[in-house]
Amino acid sequence: MSPDQFPSPDTLRADIGDAAWVDVMQAVDRTYAELVDYQEQLETRNAELEALRTFLSSIMHSISDYLVVTDTADCIADASRSFCKAVGLPVEKLVGQPIAGFLSGTSSADLMTAISRTMAQRAEKTAEAELSTTIGPEPVEFRVSPRLRAGRKRAGVILTGRPLGELRRAYSELETSHEELKQAQTQLVRNEKLASLGRLLAGVAHELNNPISFVYANTHALEKYINRFETYFDRVQSGASRDELVTLRANLKLDRDLRNLRTAINGARDGAERVKNIVEDLRRLSAEGSGELRPTDLVQTARISADWVERGSKSHVKITFSGAEPCIAHARGGHIQQVLMNLIQNAVDAMSGQPDATLDIATRYEDTRAIIEVTDNGPGIPDSAKAKIFDPFFTTKEVGQGTGLGLSISHKIADEHGGALELVPTDSGTRFRLTLNRGDQT
Repeated sequence: MSPDQFPSPDTLRADIGDAAWVDVMQAVDRTYAELVDYQEQLETRNAELEALRTFLSSIMHSISDYLVVTDTADCIADASRSFCKAVGLPVEKLVGQPIAGFLSGTSSADLMTAISRTMAQRAEKTAEAELSTTIGPEPVEFRVSPRLRAGRKRAGVILTGRPLGELRRAYSELETSHEELKQAQTQLVRNEKLASLGRLLAGVAHELNNPISFVYANTHALEKYINRFETYFDRVQSGASRDELVTLRANLKLDRDLRNLRTAINGARDGAERVKNIVEDLRRLSAEGSGELRPTDLVQTARISADWVERGSKSHVKITFSGAEPCIAHARGGHIQQVLMNLIQNAVDAMSGQPDATLDIATRYEDTRAIIEVTDNGPGIPDSAKAKIFDPFFTTKEVGQGTGLGLSISHKIADEHGGALELVPTDSGTRFRLTLNRGDQT
């Protein structure tokens, strides 16, 4: 039918009626609107697809790890710039080539097996393989992930790999850093211990000076007594008469010297034992504490710690002990003494200048735990500082009066013992609680 044979709109309108014609025009308008809307949606989807393609392309170009996308035939569909650079080929020449062609060595079979299992099980696998690069075979750890279409249909796999040389270097650097950190922690413990010893140096010098001076003075007295007795016995050996010996004995005052001789010996022995005890306490305090855990009396350790703090600070704090005695914990005595010295020293410092300063040290057992609490009636710890009290280098003392490591190291020591060091709420003052595993009393 030629165009002039088509009926005109007026003829159509006359044939189908005005109402039907309106319906036809409305249907045409709806179809046109739907076409316009579909076109807009299509353009939007094309723009989103292009943006996604650009985004994926930027990822493929920017990542440093190897990234390879394969199809169901194990052929390369896309690859990252890092992979292209490693094998020395542009992505255009890689597309369509089997991934197995870029592997070398017997380990390539492991990767191909992992690819097959990933395709079959739709689950991630990991395998090592040698990649043939421009500089020779390079060991690479590949992670194989399934590539799925809509409906979970298999479309291939995605390979992500990192050279093992880089990984091993990273692990080596991590191990070195960890070792340096452990050494730094050990050094911090030693520095804190030296700081504690430094605070006690004046008291130690005084404590050692007294018994040593006493022993030194007694040795001079003993020397004088020996000279007198030698004079008397020389006359005895020379055959002096009884009257002469009686007179000589009275003149030399040997009876008095004989009584004083035992006193001098006892005094020298007491002084030497005092020096011995001080040296043993110093040795215990400066010990590394890296030996075996053994039964440790917390009461005795606390008494020694309090004694050392009093020597160094010359404080007038009243220290009382209460609770279970002895209280045996399974611990390293040297480390626990360091913890208690830190707690006692902090309490004494906090109560400096306080006329009614009191420190109570209480011990008890709770099931399989041995507990010691150190409580003072000082000003307490501000609420703003309680959350940071165990942080390294945090201190409320003035500059030069504290390292800020005492409580942090003490907390770490308690944790290493399988116990805990905590700040316990109290109505007034400050209370610290040290909880350790209970030890067998021997």
